[in-house]
Amino acid sequence: MLIKDNYLLKTKLTIDTVSRSSSFESENEIINNDLSPLIMTFIPKRSDWKKDKYNISLLFFLYLLQCVPLGIAGSIPLIIQTYGTSWSQQATFSFAFWPFSLKLLWAPIVDALYIKRYGRRKTWLISIQYIIGLLMIMVSYHINDILVATQTSTNNQSHIYFLTLIFFSLSFLAATQDICVDGWALSMLSKENVGWASTCTSVGQTAGYFLGNVIFLAFESKDFTNRYIRRPLNMEIQSTGLITLSSFLLFWGIIFVISTTLIALLKHEIDENYDSDEPHFGLIETYKVLLKVFCLPSIQSIAMILLTAKIGFAATDTMTALELIKRGVAKDSLALLAIPLTPLQIILPFLISRYTTGTKPLNIFIKSYPFRLILGIIMAIFVYYTPTFQNYDKTFPWYYYTSAILIYSIHQIFLCNMYVSQMAFFAQVSDPKIGGTYMTLLNTLSNLGSSWTSTIVLYTADYLTWKTCSLGETQCQAEIEEKNCHKLGGVCRLSIDPYYIEVSICSIVGIVWLLWKYQTIVHLQYLSMSSWQVLSNRSKNDSRDLGSSQFQDPLFNEQPLDFHYNRCRSTIMKSKYERGDRIRSADEIKFNKFQNKKSVSSHQHKIDKKTNKAEIYIPTNILSLACLQSIPFSKACLNIKRKKIIVGQE
Repeated sequence: MLIKDNYLLKTKLTIDTVSRSSSFESENEIINNDLSPLIMTFIPKRSDWKKDKYNISLLFFLYLLQCVPLGIAGSIPLIIQTYGTSWSQQATFSFAFWPFSLKLLWAPIVDALYIKRYGRRKTWLISIQYIIGLLMIMVSYHINDILVATQTSTNNQSHIYFLTLIFFSLSFLAATQDICVDGWALSMLSKENVGWASTCTSVGQTAGYFLGNVIFLAFESKDFTNRYIRRPLNMEIQSTGLITLSSFLLFWGIIFVISTTLIALLKHEIDENYDSDEPHFGLIETYKVLLKVFCLPSIQSIAMILLTAKIGFAATDTMTALELIKRGVAKDSLALLAIPLTPLQIILPFLISRYTTGTKPLNIFIKSYPFRLILGIIMAIFVYYTPTFQNYDKTFPWYYYTSAILIYSIHQIFLCNMYVSQMAFFAQVSDPKIGGTYMTLLNTLSNLGSSWTSTIVLYTADYLTWKTCSLGETQCQAEIEEKNCHKLGGVCRLSIDPYYIEVSICSIVGIVWLLWKYQTIVHLQYLSMSSWQVLSNRSKNDSRDLGSSQFQDPLFNEQPLDFHYNRCRSTIMKSKYERGDRIRSADEIKFNKFQNKKSVSSHQHKIDKKTNKAEIYIPTNILSLACLQSIPFSKACLNIKRKKIIVGQE
């Protein structure tokens, strides 16, 4: 019954009943009585997912394919860490994850340039997926040699550079495929089912990354497959896992090629003629709009926050898993920790969203920040004592993994708190005229804030590493010093671990950052909508709170109705509504009627639990535009013009 909210979706409503609290003989009599309130009951159009079940399945599959190479890329740092790879080499490979942080740079090109004969989305999608498939097949024949070379010459950067180039290319292609699929979803699904696109994205990407990372690492591990598969099935114990990176890449490369061929032959792209609040810009115009947005003082403030907020967690988020491997935890065991965390990642956003629907969602962000810093210290302590839990056979007891899951789960709660509140704020302040581009820009800044901090933390770790030779006080900082120590029969031992230094430094920086940016974050939530917009028409005295919004009557105003609609739509109510509650909106719309100068009271609405109908209470003498919104229903507007009640949008 619920209709997913989407800024590209215009919901059409139909009048079920029009009545007044006191009896009237006809509807005309009600309309003519300007000062009498109407009670209008609306029934939203039902979302019938079965009508789009094949398109929903296809979208899910495309998002799954997208994240398989990303999952494989995510497993590479864990694999090369077992070879004794240095922190600087890990930093070099971290560039492989940058494309998703930079895709806004080429997203307008993907949207603007295409072959009309094949369609806007299929032009790029088919080409990109063929390239991904063929690249994975080609790499599968050489990846084992590259990994062996990396293992035998950890001081040779050329193999790391080549490995980084391979997975940077796959990430770049996957990011481009993401742009195509996001756009295609809007025209592939019917209007009432557009909300399913976000579900396909979330579930599909989670499943794809899970297959490419967790499943691969588990079945590639000889310990896991021997213990949990071969031994129970009385199979011969082997020195390798059930699969290798080479065979896994080959399998998915073939899947990419076959599935892309079927899509090219069987799936036809529908013309993108859906109604959209966003104007269609050309290539140059899109970049100009982005530049205009970035020149806004409010955007520059939020950009600084997004680019620096994650410094406090950079060491914890980037180095903890790699440090655990150095401490003896198997990489497949680390991957399997993601299994109990996956349901938590799916459920948490739904629970947290209840607390981020108000006008100040970043309050959750601010409150979660110090707790996440504390969790970073706790995780560092947990890593430090990890070797004490290790058994004689180099395994770890069940209570160690239980503790790890508990710590990671608590960490996930605060991480999700910050992410959901951040996304809620993005949705509130985005200019509705360019909502998609605006959201992509803000998300790009957020992703870039994660990427650069992770890379810098890994690069600086080598300079904070202190090793000494076991034969004396000789240091093993340089490569030549390590060779001399080994020639003499000694071993270079770690005297100061950079992980703990980096966690401490990042935590201190995080505390300073919170004190520095606290007031700025609070202030951003009180800015008017005009501070965030570059295209939408707004009055000078507007506010994000509808209580201060003054709308003039289009009947007596020379401005067109669309002008008022855009102003109204950009100040959609932010207050939280519960099913079955009657609420006098905290964000009241007050209208001044030019004709009689009377101030008209605000509207009320109620959602009936049994019928799922939304009852809207609004005076008929409002000859203007009233925007109404509740959680179970999409944005709806009443155009009340020249004493005619028009349902829907003109």
